[in-house]
Amino acid sequence: MVRATERAARLTRQLLAFSRQQMLDPSPLDLGEVAAALVPMLRRLIGEDIEIAMLAAPGLPSVLADRSQLEQVVVNLAVNARDAMPSGGTLTIETRVVGERVALIVTDTGVGMTAETLEHVFEPFFTTKAVGEGTGLGLATVHGIVTQSGGDIHVYSEPDLGTSFKVYLPITGAAVAPAEAEATDGDRLRGTETVLLCEDEDGVRQLVEHVLTTHGYRVLAAGGTLQALELAAEQPVDLLVSDVIMPDLSGPELARRLESLRPGVGTLFVSGYTAETVRGRGGLPAGSAFLEKPFDQLSLLREVRALLDQPARSPR
Repeated sequence: MVRATERAARLTRQLLAFSRQQMLDPSPLDLGEVAAALVPMLRRLIGEDIEIAMLAAPGLPSVLADRSQLEQVVVNLAVNARDAMPSGGTLTIETRVVGERVALIVTDTGVGMTAETLEHVFEPFFTTKAVGEGTGLGLATVHGIVTQSGGDIHVYSEPDLGTSFKVYLPITGAAVAPAEAEATDGDRLRGTETVLLCEDEDGVRQLVEHVLTTHGYRVLAAGGTLQALELAAEQPVDLLVSDVIMPDLSGPELARRLESLRPGVGTLFVSGYTAETVRGRGGLPAGSAFLEKPFDQLSLLREVRALLDQPARSPR
């Protein structure tokens, strides 16, 4: 009876967190310190066959949040990662500043998720586990806590390539950049060059194409690497913007093949995985740039302009 009561209390707390009705006690916190303090407990929780890598940027600005709730976020994401790595693997917990927010990024090397699963991942009671092995409230609870704390959360995953959850919380007292300054930056970052865009996610491809075309660039958009190579064979290209993981060829392989068609063309890779994860899975060609999803339009425009403004590279 005691165990049943405790389980019911946990479920109630999870439901309150999901519905964003749980009482919070926010205070200024160092997100890196909160996550790092949990690592010894997480090592016991997730087992010896999973390695934990803690990457905490020094001197993080504070976020305003409830410590116990943030701890629950970290633990829930770690447990979710453990369940995705039944044969062991690596759990990476990273904290760093992204613009006016602090990011908590939890990445595993597990089985990954399909696009269909990703659509429902934050829904309450949705689970891919067997009956009796999970309530389906873990990630819904995480979503509720993050949202109630004024942040947002994104997830990126590919089957057999692991999963990355990214939590963003606003810096305490962070000032929002004036719209006028953003408009000025956007004007300064305009261009007329031709960009070959290769992205299999329709929404992302359409957004990137819209941002670049509205800032003067000519965009050749392709939903796959083979189509991208066909476009590059027909007309000159000044820059390649490509996702790292694609259904046919990988982004790095596309860049290598494009080099033979258009020598000296620079490459900007984008991915929902972190740069550390991408480099650990084969690396990126020398001289290329990397932009982590989700990104804002100014970050995209700055990276594009920086690559295009580099001195012409000699063909390899």
